[in-house]
Amino acid sequence: MTNRIEEVDALRGFMLVWMTCTHLPTVLSTYVNQPLGFFAATEGFIFLSALFTGRICARLVEREGNTAMSRNVWMRAARLYGYQLLLLAFAFVIEAPIAARGNRPAVHNLLNYYFTVGRPRAFVDAAFMIYRPPLLDILPVYIIFLALTPFAVLLAMRFGWKLAFAVSFAFWLFAQFGLKTMVYNWLTHAFGLQIPLNEMGAFDLWAWQLWWLVGLWLGVRWAGHGLPLEEWAHKKRIVLPAAVIALLFLTLRYVQMEESMELGKLAPLLDKWNFGFGRIIDFTAIAILAIRFRSVLKLLAIRPLVMIGQASLQVFCVHLLCVFFALTIMGNNAMLTGWPAVTLVAISLFSLVLTGTVVNRRGTKAGVHKLAPLKVQPSRPV
Repeated sequence: MTNRIEEVDALRGFMLVWMTCTHLPTVLSTYVNQPLGFFAATEGFIFLSALFTGRICARLVEREGNTAMSRNVWMRAARLYGYQLLLLAFAFVIEAPIAARGNRPAVHNLLNYYFTVGRPRAFVDAAFMIYRPPLLDILPVYIIFLALTPFAVLLAMRFGWKLAFAVSFAFWLFAQFGLKTMVYNWLTHAFGLQIPLNEMGAFDLWAWQLWWLVGLWLGVRWAGHGLPLEEWAHKKRIVLPAAVIALLFLTLRYVQMEESMELGKLAPLLDKWNFGFGRIIDFTAIAILAIRFRSVLKLLAIRPLVMIGQASLQVFCVHLLCVFFALTIMGNNAMLTGWPAVTLVAISLFSLVLTGTVVNRRGTKAGVHKLAPLKVQPSRPV
């Protein structure tokens, strides 16, 4: 495999478009919020990002060595951290004064901790990624996972992926029973942490790290041509159960939406922030069907989506700026409707395409595209 698969790039671009339409405060967000079951664009974006990262890491290790791979990944994480600081500066310096006037409740609610402790304290806490405001809490997850990726990949290649998954699964399992809260309470007691837990980001890193590791592993296997997904996905004993599972989750999702049904005891299994087990099963089933019917995915491989996917990180940042702009012009309204909403969505999507076009023309991903496929053999295969 000498080139990137455009369907995969387009799929990542589609996830960003989906995420943008979900985050924009318009009536459209109601219809695009988890329309295919109990999974959102976030799962797809994180998974595909880990997949590409794992593939790149494996090829760099084989071609240039461990040090070069680590340096490449950490430089990427540093660049993302720079993006995060710029987004924080935009939120605190531009958006916060507007929200302080009292007629922008949506923005004010996003920056509640900022208004409680003041700009200097809020920026310091946010710079250390302790304070992670809503919307600005996704990129820190990516940065943290990316910074830890070289350790994960090298340890897995040294001691085997089975051990890596055993440790990762243990953390995920403990996360389902409140590990995040326990760690927070310990930090508060031991170090006097003075930030509310709800201001430290909605995503439970102890749970989501498992999803990142799955993507890394598949990416490494992909780089070494050891990922016969299409072969697996054509087996009836895999495809048929996947179709049944996907249909069951889809039905449950729409029953919940139409009847405003409470999930009750099922809620933890389908919880997005703790990455419940049901979401893993649902996403996996949909992924199997997507691979099985890959010809349908080829319809997504239109140039705008491909370019958005290939410039995903820059586009992600632009999508956040679009959402902040939307929340600002929304004023005291619950959401934007009518032509203002249509115009907002159109301008936002145009901004994503424009960003993808500019980034691709500048060739920011040329180095990744030129990497030849190289086989990586872990010392202890899974």
